[in-house]
Amino acid sequence: MVNLVEENLLAVRKQMALACQASGRKKEEVKLLLATKTVPLEKLAMAIEAGETLFGENKAQELRDKFPLMQQYNQVEWHFIGHLQTNKVKYVVKYVTLIHSVDRLKLGQTLHQQLVKENKTMAILVQVNTSRESSKFGVSPESALELVEQLSQFDTLHIKGLMTIGKLNAKQDETRHCFQLLKQIQAQIIAKNFPRVEMGILSMGMSGDFEVAIEEGATIIRVGTSVFGQRYLPDEYYWNENVVQVD
Repeated sequence: MVNLVEENLLAVRKQMALACQASGRKKEEVKLLLATKTVPLEKLAMAIEAGETLFGENKAQELRDKFPLMQQYNQVEWHFIGHLQTNKVKYVVKYVTLIHSVDRLKLGQTLHQQLVKENKTMAILVQVNTSRESSKFGVSPESALELVEQLSQFDTLHIKGLMTIGKLNAKQDETRHCFQLLKQIQAQIIAKNFPRVEMGILSMGMSGDFEVAIEEGATIIRVGTSVFGQRYLPDEYYWNENVVQVD
């Protein structure tokens, strides 16, 4: 059987390389994270066979279910890229090396408390709602610096950068503005020189807009449907949840 996942990966990698070339960047500067939400294990195995090692889950339960089944592939690294409820923190920190979606102080406090219990640390990104859409989570652009400063007080958390989701179904210039805004916030945070805060990672860009994100400085792009095919559930399943905090 033809490995369609591998074919899709080759196409995505080519697009990444062209976007890097167009913006004067080295292709090694941008990592491809495969968003595995609802993706069956056989497709994940195809991606691993094609040489991919970086995967991201949106739901804590899905991560918990998939992780033990994928342990035979010891080179795989997992990130958490979805909205994280505080009551799911204890599950997520067991499996991932980076959480992309820390967007509020209470979540940072809960992460810190759990990490202290486990005597470990965690790399995180602060999620910013650069599109200002009510359907998305993320700290507002105006409050991003304050949240980073607050989170920097926790010695178990190592802030490595920022994450955003571009405006969905928008014109390219609107999406580009979201990514440019995240880059501006990154520069503002760097200037503050907060302790335990690095700004080397910008996680932005998905299947529909990752080329623009690369042009605007993305260091991690999160791609799912372009590699694995269309999902069965709407986007709201992964990051909306009616935007009601249950913690």
